[in-house]
Amino acid sequence: MARPLSSIAPDWWDYTTLPRELLDEASRLTARDLEKLSRDGFRVVMYDTLEDFYLAEALEYIEAWRQATPDRPAGICGPIGPTEQLPLVARLVNALELNLRHAHFWGMDEWYMDGREVPESHPLSFARTDKELCFNRIRKDLAMPAANLHFPAADPTAYVRSYETARCVVMQGGQGEVKHWAFNDPPKRQAPWTDAPPPPEEYRKLGTRVVDLHPLTIVQNARTSGGGNIPLVPRQAVSVGPVETWKAERVSIWHPGHHDNAFGIRLTALMISRRLPDSSVPMSLLADHPNVQFNYYRGGIGTCEVEMH
Repeated sequence: MARPLSSIAPDWWDYTTLPRELLDEASRLTARDLEKLSRDGFRVVMYDTLEDFYLAEALEYIEAWRQATPDRPAGICGPIGPTEQLPLVARLVNALELNLRHAHFWGMDEWYMDGREVPESHPLSFARTDKELCFNRIRKDLAMPAANLHFPAADPTAYVRSYETARCVVMQGGQGEVKHWAFNDPPKRQAPWTDAPPPPEEYRKLGTRVVDLHPLTIVQNARTSGGGNIPLVPRQAVSVGPVETWKAERVSIWHPGHHDNAFGIRLTALMISRRLPDSSVPMSLLADHPNVQFNYYRGGIGTCEVEMH
C-alpha cells in the first residue's frame, strides 16, 4: 500500500506519511510512558526544573572536555537550539579553572547562502552565537585554541577530517519540528524515492553536506529565532551528517518542550525505543546508534489532547 502524501509539503517526506496507527499511539503516551521507553542503548532521563535541565546539558561539555589529554584530545559537538546552556558552560569552565588546551568543539550546522556558509556577520550565524554565548566568555588563559573550534563549511573537507583528530565524546542536539537533529531533514519525494523514503542504511551514508531545508524547518526557525520573519531564514544549510554522528560515543538530545511540540517529542522516543527507523523521521534513525539519551524537562512534555484556542 502506497504511503500517503505529506500533509505539510507534498513534495517531501516527513512524519505525516507514517501509518496513522503509529502516530495515534505516540499521541497517547504519558510522561510516565516516556520514562518506560528506556532500553539497552537508549536512555530516557527526566528533569523537574529548567535550572536542573540546562545545568545538566552544560555539564556534558565539562564531562567531555575533562577527558581531553595531550595524547587523546576529546570534545563535544553542540547545537544552536537549545542555547541556554552555553553561558553556563563558560561559567563552569572559569569557575573550575578547566584548561581547554586539548579540548575540541564541533558546531553541528550553519546556514548556507550564495554558494557558501553564511559569515558571522549574518544575524542568524550559528558560529557567532556559539562564540558570543560561550567561547568569548571563557578566560583567555583557559580558552580553547582556535584550531580546535570546528564549524561546518560549504567545503566540508576540513570539518570532516577533524573528527579523526579528536574523540567526539558526545554529540548534543535538540529536535526540530520536522524531527531532525542538526539539519538532517527528511528527503524530498523524488526519484528514486517517490514511493517510499530512502532506507535507513542509505540515509546513514550521508556525511556533512549542504542540505535543502524542509518548509517546516524554515517556519520553525523563523518562529524561534527570527520573530516570525520567514524571508530572513535561508533555505539551505550545511549540516553534520549521520556519518559523523555515528563517530560520536554518545548522542544526547535535549527536549525543553518549545523546539519540537508535545507530539513530536513522543513520536521519536517511541520509534527509537521500538527500533523503527524511518528516514521520513530522521531522528528515528538513532534507533541504530549504540548509545542515545533523550533528556526531557518534565514541565515541557505537555499533552496531545485537543484544545481549542
